Amino acid sequence: MITITSLVKQHGDLTVLSGVSLAVARGEVAAIIGPSGGGKSTLLRCVNGLERFQSGEIEVDGTRLSSGADASVLRQLRRKVGMVFQQFHLFPNMTVLGNVTAGPRIVLGQTREQAEPAALALLERVGLKEKRDARPEQLSGGQQQRVAIARTLAVKPEAILFDEPTSALDPQMANEVLAVITDLAKSGQTMMVVTHAMGFAKQVATTVHVMAAGAVAESGPPGQIFEAPQTDATQMFLQQAKMT
Repeated sequence: MITITSLVKQHGDLTVLSGVSLAVARGEVAAIIGPSGGGKSTLLRCVNGLERFQSGEIEVDGTRLSSGADASVLRQLRRKVGMVFQQFHLFPNMTVLGNVTAGPRIVLGQTREQAEPAALALLERVGLKEKRDARPEQLSGGQQQRVAIARTLAVKPEAILFDEPTSALDPQMANEVLAVITDLAKSGQTMMVVTHAMGFAKQVATTVHVMAAGAVAESGPPGQIFEAPQTDATQMFLQQAKMT
């Protein structure tokens, strides 16, 4: 589904990604963990075209993105890849239902009448159907993030990228959001999840990729990564994670 090959991203003299390569199969949950500043969020932003990169290639379900990709390729890519950010980025002037129907109406060209039934079903799936007429400021952070997930699902992406979706939430709200993502995993949704929630990565991920200093230090099933890490970078990160 997603293949990243020799990806290099630089900010001036700073190399943020130094030849990153990894693959995500259809239906797989790829957890990306590692110390802050390792390039995790930048990698996701490259996958959906929010960040330009200097060399390498990204392929998502047959759409190839290179360093010189034009706007038409980016449009194709963003039809296939949805993204959920740390901050919720809901439209404050719209109701919850309006936020979830915005994508199908703008991107897919649906009418309000066409978009609303599916949007209501998605709100029910994330446990917020009763909040359909609420405004974002009337919701908790966890509720806003669940609406953001429903909004992403509304355009039926082939894959969803989650950039630390619980980092701005308290533990109870974080658990609400992780429960929704776990449900998506069980349904076979392809996902890349940058997370500091080690329990989630251990229990839900198909594959765990450890990033450090702009490179993939180690990849493998959760059992290997958490119980028998092979690299010094992974061992150091996991030791630090236990201390926090």
